[in-house]
Amino acid sequence: MKYEWKKEEKSLYMPKQKPELVTVPEQKFFMAKGIGNPNSEEFAEKIGVLYSLAYAVRMMPKQGYTPEGYFEYTVYPLEGIWDLTDEGKRLSVLDKNELLYTIMIRQPDFTTDEVVKRAFESVRKKKPHPLLNEVTFGTFEDGLSVQMLHVGSYDNEPQTFELMKKFMIENNLERLSMRHREIYLSDARKVEPAKLKTVLRCQVKPGLS
Repeated sequence: MKYEWKKEEKSLYMPKQKPELVTVPEQKFFMAKGIGNPNSEEFAEKIGVLYSLAYAVRMMPKQGYTPEGYFEYTVYPLEGIWDLTDEGKRLSVLDKNELLYTIMIRQPDFTTDEVVKRAFESVRKKKPHPLLNEVTFGTFEDGLSVQMLHVGSYDNEPQTFELMKKFMIENNLERLSMRHREIYLSDARKVEPAKLKTVLRCQVKPGLS
């Protein structure tokens, strides 16, 4: 039976439209860092390269190599960690050209260095791209976090963050930084902005009582 992250890891990927506290364990990712407007062509190309690698891992048994511990699964969704440059933080309004980002796609626990090496080799052979050199593989751990499902345009996310901020105050929690994470449950190329579903998450710690 295929492993479905929407069902098996519902608490991490399918939150409700109200803030909640969650503990996120260490996870493995293909990642690409960058700076600038996410509406740029380069940003879109980085996403394409990440998906090429993710599907290379997913399809390995059909290419003649089955990693130890492999199981059938649905490829994980695109995620992004977002922050601002020092200049961006000084501005009173958001300038998307000052955004710092790490876009990434989670990989199953069986993904080893050998699996990663084979994935890169496969993509370089079938779909070579200069941006492949900018992709890294590593782990990331959110730990204690507040998250909430945001429905609607990305530009309306501040409204959801205000609800999360109120929840933090009520529960004596402090954000670790202004950096936050987004998990894209919808394909923005196919879904109208008002119906986009995005998990918003930020790391927190217990506040001083």
